[in-house]
Amino acid sequence: MRVSVLGLVLALSAVSACKSRKEEPAPPAPKVSRVGLVLSLGGRGDQSFNDSALRGLEQWSAGVKSAGEGYQPLSAEERRASLEGLDTPLPALGVTPLVVQSRVAEDYEPNLQLLADQGVPLSIAVGFPMENAVETAARRNPSMHYLLVDSPLLSAQGEPFTLPNVRTVVFREEEGCFLVGALAGLVTKTGTVGFVGGMEIPLVKRFEAGFRAGVAATRPQARVLVNYTGGFTNFALGKQVGQDLLVKDADVIFAAAGVDGLGAIQAVKEARDAGKPVYVIGVDSDPSHLAPQAVLSAVVKRVDRVVYEAVKDERAGTFQGGTQNLGLKEGGITLAPVRLDFPGKAEALGALADFQAKIIAGDIRVPTHPDQLPPSSP
Repeated sequence: MRVSVLGLVLALSAVSACKSRKEEPAPPAPKVSRVGLVLSLGGRGDQSFNDSALRGLEQWSAGVKSAGEGYQPLSAEERRASLEGLDTPLPALGVTPLVVQSRVAEDYEPNLQLLADQGVPLSIAVGFPMENAVETAARRNPSMHYLLVDSPLLSAQGEPFTLPNVRTVVFREEEGCFLVGALAGLVTKTGTVGFVGGMEIPLVKRFEAGFRAGVAATRPQARVLVNYTGGFTNFALGKQVGQDLLVKDADVIFAAAGVDGLGAIQAVKEARDAGKPVYVIGVDSDPSHLAPQAVLSAVVKRVDRVVYEAVKDERAGTFQGGTQNLGLKEGGITLAPVRLDFPGKAEALGALADFQAKIIAGDIRVPTHPDQLPPSSP
């Protein structure tokens, strides 16, 4: 377990240079709030969920970027690039990030307690597996604040509940997945598309359900191949699953599997580089930079914005517990830009805009589990 206290330069001089008999008192050190972030097992560099949270804390809130064992200030150009696509400016908040990597699930609770022991007023837990650890830490440290991303607090009976010092955020991922499913249905030439999921749990089932519903909305007869890897940290397995779907004629693959999903993206990139007309759709963050000629779009879960808003509230003294549920309407779910060209692109984007408006208006209710799909769905 390693803590990286990376960040802003503090004025540590205690004594001014004496130029006369009377010594001037040293100026007080600037007050800098510390914010902790406990990463889930995928860790830094997953190009997805963890990296989105890091972007919200490090680049947006602190105005810095990771550089080995420390931080460097973010240039104005880098900051503009990181904020691309947002409709409002987000000024840096002057905080010091403390990032803790969890190597095994048993690290979650001690990592959160470590931050509390250091007097960190706000700690962010990234991922639904940390729900129990956040509850334990919050009850043990009632004066500290916690942000739990991707899960509510749950009782022993599985019922959601709240604590005054915990803010939980969940997303309606299925809404964005419907849109990329509709896009896949419009783009596919083989009539076969693929879905790569990580753990076969209700959260990821929402991705599958939304994607399949979207495909059915634009290509009812399309075949949707579904494969779960069983985890989120095995790049090689994800690549193998992606290759298998390509062999089975899938020409659009939606990868919702963390690091496993990166493997699927790599499989599609290699096939694309070899001249095969195939595409991949990412999740949580936009992975276009990994495979510019293969990434069609991505369902972007705005973990970065959620983290920034929590830090902003903490700095302003207005942080409150409770639960937030975010989807297309609230801007918690967005789509990465569709940068690649394909026949009928303008019409496809128009159709997606129409679907999005209907979802926001409540005219389309997106299923949250495959069991809710019509029996005729492939």
